[in-house]
Amino acid sequence: MSDSLTEKLRATTLSDGGSGPEDWKKALKLPAKDTRQQTEDVTNTKGLEFEDFGLKRDLLMGIFEAGFEKPSPIQEESIPVALTGQDILARAKNGTGKTAAFVIPALERINPKVSKIQCLILVPTRELAMQTSQVCKTLGKHLGINVMVTTGGTGLRDDIVRLQDPVHIVVGTPGRILDLAGKQVADLSECPMFIMDEADKLLSIEFTPVIEQLLRFHPKDRQVMLFSATFPVSVKDFSDKNMANPYEINLMDELTLRGITQYYAFVEEKQKVHCLNTLFSKLQINQSIIFCNSTNRVELLAKKITELGYSCFYSHAKMAQQARNRVFHDFRNGVCRNLVCSDLLTRGIDIQAVNVVINFDFPKNAETYLHRIGRSGRYGHLGLAINLINWDDRFNLYNIERDLGTEIQAIPQTIDKSLYVYENPESIPRPISNFRTGGPQALQQQPANPPAQQSQSPAPQPRALPGQGEYQTQNGRQNNPGGPSNQGRGSYNSRGQSRGGRGRGGFQQGPRQNFGGQRGGRGGQGQGQPQPGPGQQA
Repeated sequence: MSDSLTEKLRATTLSDGGSGPEDWKKALKLPAKDTRQQTEDVTNTKGLEFEDFGLKRDLLMGIFEAGFEKPSPIQEESIPVALTGQDILARAKNGTGKTAAFVIPALERINPKVSKIQCLILVPTRELAMQTSQVCKTLGKHLGINVMVTTGGTGLRDDIVRLQDPVHIVVGTPGRILDLAGKQVADLSECPMFIMDEADKLLSIEFTPVIEQLLRFHPKDRQVMLFSATFPVSVKDFSDKNMANPYEINLMDELTLRGITQYYAFVEEKQKVHCLNTLFSKLQINQSIIFCNSTNRVELLAKKITELGYSCFYSHAKMAQQARNRVFHDFRNGVCRNLVCSDLLTRGIDIQAVNVVINFDFPKNAETYLHRIGRSGRYGHLGLAINLINWDDRFNLYNIERDLGTEIQAIPQTIDKSLYVYENPESIPRPISNFRTGGPQALQQQPANPPAQQSQSPAPQPRALPGQGEYQTQNGRQNNPGGPSNQGRGSYNSRGQSRGGRGRGGFQQGPRQNFGGQRGGRGGQGQGQPQPGPGQQA
């Protein structure tokens, strides 16, 4: 169906009189071309171009200026169908362009002259809401379309004030939008598009009643589009009840991304921190995300990483929204290499500079594992996923391999750099970069310098005080050392030390015979290669 629709759109595309079809492209301010290798997850296309969809020129300008070159498979399948107004049930891998697959047709169908909400995009997390709204603004910057993002944790009064002005697209989390619709502040009665990203999460038990209430505020002839990497039974139930003959797209010939190499290391719980330190000293990390299974362990691990001398941010659901926004923004812009977080950031977050994901705590189900490792290897690029496994995780490892139809291999003594390191790291799309770009060796993560060497290494501009979610190192922004009243929650002095004790549940670094060589000083430069633990064959 998508093929026939594309042919019709191509046949009806009008060229501007007097100017050649390519003249307008020459005036575009295109970003630097991303020359990194891509896998078949995004290159296995039908050969279509964005111009073949019959899109407005102003929209095409935004698409190309955002760095898009050709549509990915999910975009080829969904855009022509979405433009007709038909309901869509789309399933595709993480990091293959799902967001643009629904944003582009939504922008095309919106009439900027009508001062009504014409598209509602629902997402499960606040960070994903901010990211999606930014995609809408970037692609539609020449269209005169107003985009509003609204989530819980922010002032309701501000949202009410913003809705007094014309808003065409609302992106947000279900609870907040239901509040606005229930107070008759957000008028959805003439909103023709209802889109859910990460639909499997939005249709879980906690969200489904809210979603069904929101649908009642929409007209009966609305278009419903669901996008996700996994479709549990709840999605089918919702589709049967609320969607009219949806066009189904399934590009999941396999569940895991082809560009992500997966390893496990068998490590006792008390040796995990030392194992992580060895990985830091051996891997060439551009940026990494490290996942824990609880918010308490997130903060404890971030503190430990800082004590090892590495810069580190952390984020979890119990943090204030302003602090979460700041951490997400700074990490995305390359201020810090490492981010420790809970499953808060497993959904849809697209940070192209992340080439390593580490599961410090192994997830308990395949769905969580799939979304975690999908934070690396974005849009067909290469990535590395390393799982720290203890004895209690062995059954979860087996179940996840079975459910995903994949094999997680034991970590070798030496990891081939070609699996996750790029020859030209400068080409990685990133708004702001504070990383050195002196060739491949500059990518290797280095610990903080001792005090005597601070002046030799440039550091990010200091702020008055570190905020929640940031741990300070000698190589980054520093707090006043030893100040008893200046250390806010989630921040430590220049040596990463808290005035309180380790507290209950702190990590221990016991005997280190299971993984890596000896650690040399605070820098953590191991002298050996990662070694497999008991029962593990390299």
